Amino acid sequence: MPGNLVSKSEFKAKALEYFRQVESTGESMIVTDHGKPAIEVRPYRGVERSPLDVLHGTVLHYDDPTKPVGEDDWEAAE
Repeated sequence: MPGNLVSKSEFKAKALEYFRQVESTGESMIVTDHGKPAIEVRPYRGVERSPLDVLHGTVLHYDDPTKPVGEDDWEAAE
């Protein structure tokens, strides 16, 4: 589950502190109600970002893009 977990009562008491934490770290926070996720608080990300900006930095491993892919290189979904 993404982000930090905090109960509704704790969030109510420290809401401004948690808002500042989300803004400064960029990490989302999950507010729980009776131990179950109820609300996600996350930084605002405008829709005016280009698709390439959204994908920037998401490739984790990139060895040789021109190398042919063999039959044994595919993983079957079960």
